Amino acid sequence: MDRELKKNTRNDLKRSFAQAGTYGLKNRSEEERVAYDEAVFSAKSLIRSGLKAALATFDLTPESAPATPYASLVTTATTLEGAPVLLISSLARHTKNITANPRVSLLFDGTGPSGDLLAGGRVTVIGSLKPTKDPVIEHRFINRHRQSEGYASFPDFSFYEQEVESAHFIGGFGRIHDIDGPDLLVRLEDAQDLIAAEPGIIAHMNNEHTDTLALFATRLLGASEQDGPWAMSGIDPEGIDILGRMKALRLVFPSRVSKPEEAQSIFKDLVTKAREQD
Repeated sequence: MDRELKKNTRNDLKRSFAQAGTYGLKNRSEEERVAYDEAVFSAKSLIRSGLKAALATFDLTPESAPATPYASLVTTATTLEGAPVLLISSLARHTKNITANPRVSLLFDGTGPSGDLLAGGRVTVIGSLKPTKDPVIEHRFINRHRQSEGYASFPDFSFYEQEVESAHFIGGFGRIHDIDGPDLLVRLEDAQDLIAAEPGIIAHMNNEHTDTLALFATRLLGASEQDGPWAMSGIDPEGIDILGRMKALRLVFPSRVSKPEEAQSIFKDLVTKAREQD
């Protein structure tokens, strides 16, 4: 992402946390506040741009008594607020574990494939999983994982939303932060117009403005043209989610939006900024 855009976005989110009364480390130094703000920003981006995560449950099968940790791989999406969402089968071992004990951890891995494998960011999100039949959540998951449309209606599959309690972020050497759960989530109380318009905005961008999404992905987020074609899978007050063939990207707005017309205005500004990257 463009450095100036990233800096401005972080400053705006910092003000947002403070206004919401959920900004952590209120009694710490300004340097600690900035470091925490950076960690929250990075953790949110990892969760929003993740397509999969490692799921840790308590294994309660008879042969593993007493309960032992069990790790598995799951595909992920997010609610509008930013909480992780899963689509899993009741036949799976991890789902049986969740039925017995819903407390889980999800690890989103942003480390790279080369160099120091532990130098990149990763975040562990802690909280309980609960089944959900919210159609908005279901549509957001299917928008992100189109292949899931073929089995989401199977009787053994259900959607689950994580109730985020806290997170543990590691951004490389010396960047380790515990994050309060509310700081990872987006406030929606003033954004009902945007929420109602989300399906229409997504359809419009994907049908009429794929060139704009490609600009965002390649000019502002540093993706390769070969990673496309690009499609939007979600929008919320803090940004949009963009999908390529094999990766997902998160474009954070330079300021919070709550109405469709505000998002449209920011899109225009971002297009101008992207074209200036030539």
